Amino acid sequence: MRKLLKGLHKFQSSYFPANHEVFEQLADGQKPRVLFITCSDSRIVPNLITQSGVGELFVIRNAGNLVPPFGAANGGEGAAIEYAVHALGIEQVIICGHSNCGAMKGLLKIEKLRTEMPLVYEWLQHAESTRRLIQENYADVEGEELIAITMAENVVTQIENLKTYPVIRSKLHQNKMSIYGWIYDIETGEVLTYNPETDDFEVPQTLLAIAPSQSSQTSQNFVHTDAPAIPSTYQAISTQIKPKNSGDLPVWLSPKQADRIYRGSSK
Repeated sequence: MRKLLKGLHKFQSSYFPANHEVFEQLADGQKPRVLFITCSDSRIVPNLITQSGVGELFVIRNAGNLVPPFGAANGGEGAAIEYAVHALGIEQVIICGHSNCGAMKGLLKIEKLRTEMPLVYEWLQHAESTRRLIQENYADVEGEELIAITMAENVVTQIENLKTYPVIRSKLHQNKMSIYGWIYDIETGEVLTYNPETDDFEVPQTLLAIAPSQSSQTSQNFVHTDAPAIPSTYQAISTQIKPKNSGDLPVWLSPKQADRIYRGSSK
C-alpha cells in the first residue's frame, strides 16, 4: 500500500498537472475508439501494450478474457459490451489472450476446480466450447504447446461468442463493426493477430482498418512487410490449429450447443 500511495502522490503532483487539459476534456465524457477485452492477469496492461492514452480504450477484464454467449449469463460483460457499442459508438473490438494464462491451465484440468474454486469452475463453463475443441482435436499435444494452442483457440471461440450479441450482430450487418483477435506473449512482448482468411495467428505488421464494405465479411487486411519472427512458443499454433468448416458455425459446436449459444443473435 505504501508504494501505491507514493504513486498516487506522484500522479497528483506531477502527471496530472502536466496533462491537465486532457483530463479537463475527459471530465465532460469519454469517447474511446476501441473495446479491449482481455484477461484480469496483472501482467497484462492494455494501455501499455498499445501505447494508448487515457480515454482511448474501453476495457473489459475477466479471468480468461471470456465473452459469455448472449443470454448465457447476467454478468457485467454483456452490459459493458452493449454500452460500449450502443452508447459510446465503438466500432472496433479486440479480444486479447496471453501466454501462460492461468485460466486456460485451469480449463484443461477443470474438474480439479470443482471443489477447490467452485466460482472459477462455474465461470470457465463459458469456455466449454474451447475445452471440448481441445480435448477432441489436440489429444496428441501436451505441455506449453497445448496451453498456447488452448489460449489461441479460446480467442477464436470468444470472437464467435461476441457475435451472438444483438448489438454486435446489428453493427456487423450494417458493415460498421470490426473484431480482432490478439494473443500477447508476456516474455517477448510480441503480439500475433488472428487472420480469418487463413485461420492462423500472424505477426500483424501494420494492421489496416477494415473498410466499411468489408467489415461484415470474414476477412481482414494486412500490410506484409519485414517483421520479427514469431515467438517459438507460438510457431506451432499456425500449423496445429485445425481449420474450421466453411459454414457459419464453428465445426466444434454440436447442434445443441449452437442452438444455446446463438439463440437471440438475430433478435
